[in-house]
Amino acid sequence: MATDLEQFVDADGRAERVAEVRRRIDAAGITYIYYQFISVTGRIMGKGVPAPHWESIAQKGFQLVYGSTANLFVDRHGDYIGYGPEAWELVGIPEPETFMPLPWDPKVARVWCTCFRGREDQEDGGAFLTSDCRGNLKRIQDEFEARTGMHLRAGMEPEMMWLKMKPDGTPDVEGVTKPYCYHIDQFSELQPIIHKVIEYGQKMDLDMIQGDHEDAPGQIELNFNFDRAEHTADRLSTFRQICKQVGRELNVFPCFMPKPFMGVSANGCHTNISIWAGDENRFMPEGDDQRLPSTLGMQAIGGILEHLSALTAVTASTVNSYRRLWDTGFWAPVFADWGFQNRTTALRVSAPGRFEYRSVDSAVNPYLALGALIKAMDDGISRGVDPGEPEERNIYEAMAGGKEVNRIPMTFGDALDALEEDDVIKSALPGDMWRVFRHYKRDEWERYCAQVTDWDVSEYLDVLP
Repeated sequence: MATDLEQFVDADGRAERVAEVRRRIDAAGITYIYYQFISVTGRIMGKGVPAPHWESIAQKGFQLVYGSTANLFVDRHGDYIGYGPEAWELVGIPEPETFMPLPWDPKVARVWCTCFRGREDQEDGGAFLTSDCRGNLKRIQDEFEARTGMHLRAGMEPEMMWLKMKPDGTPDVEGVTKPYCYHIDQFSELQPIIHKVIEYGQKMDLDMIQGDHEDAPGQIELNFNFDRAEHTADRLSTFRQICKQVGRELNVFPCFMPKPFMGVSANGCHTNISIWAGDENRFMPEGDDQRLPSTLGMQAIGGILEHLSALTAVTASTVNSYRRLWDTGFWAPVFADWGFQNRTTALRVSAPGRFEYRSVDSAVNPYLALGALIKAMDDGISRGVDPGEPEERNIYEAMAGGKEVNRIPMTFGDALDALEEDDVIKSALPGDMWRVFRHYKRDEWERYCAQVTDWDVSEYLDVLP
């Protein structure tokens, strides 16, 4: 029986797509290709290979150690995260339909790859590598669609801060503009950056639609159109790659850290989601109240609310993410509730036919997050979970009036504990992915807990007598 890798390479029509890429390489004078995949934290990993080897790589793939899916980092004890040095090497096979020249370096192109276990690995050689988060999202979406006839479409809203650079070439924690939300003048100061990001984005299949200056120093949000979940995740990764290049060109630093400043808003990545059957949006209202999603949409909301604590570990996946939740007063979505246009809850109906998941920030791995959202909504739909009545009041006022509302986890450690107990969300991290994610993120939390910070010294150095 053919392995997953063999079936992938020999898929119908793939040989023609490989040949078409060769024609594009020759016509554009491409000399070098980045073969890319995504690590557990959302970093872009891979190898670069001269373009004459395209056909060979397309057939045989490239090899990297399994641990590259965990950034090839070691934990606080000095052990490699996820896989030891004795582990086999993955095989990355390019997807020719994702081939694209880089507009800032037209002799270089990139192509996304699906990762497999090594051909000679005694444990499922040639099988899909389950620590490949990008491949996992595609398979989660495909399974959901094959079973239900439905799929997730998503639009992600990446907020980020553009920081000044120090004379020594390192980033300064100082934004290049003032923290004036929606001010066109501050937006105009960033136009050289914005023009370049949009120019490159449009050349790399990002349908750029709108943007604004947010309310932190140097903070902007530039949006691109929504699409199937797997395409949106690829485009967010491409957007980040574009921003990094623009930063190099214009001597500014693109910061996707969730909370680099106190006292102003953090970097969110609000995610608008809807479930579709073919070209039919299954969340569209069914009755006279156009604010109210369909029965299926309500059940999807119920699934997310029921699994929100575990979801938070995936969608707010750094220690710094929780600074965003504690520095209150900036619409941080800390309460497990939903409403219409209510920015104090974790979910809001943002328009007929879609709702906005708000407990997600700019450091998110979109592949893990969207896979987990599919699993949560699928569970809510299959069990008919009722999300309860929408909360139309400011949630703080509702609580003052006696409403009992659960908070989402307020530390990364608590969120990781919730994830440990939630088999539905863990199913979005299949096989090795759960082990790698758990190892990486538990180590991240433990390293933070063991760290003596400037705050510790300031608070306790002169604690006694």
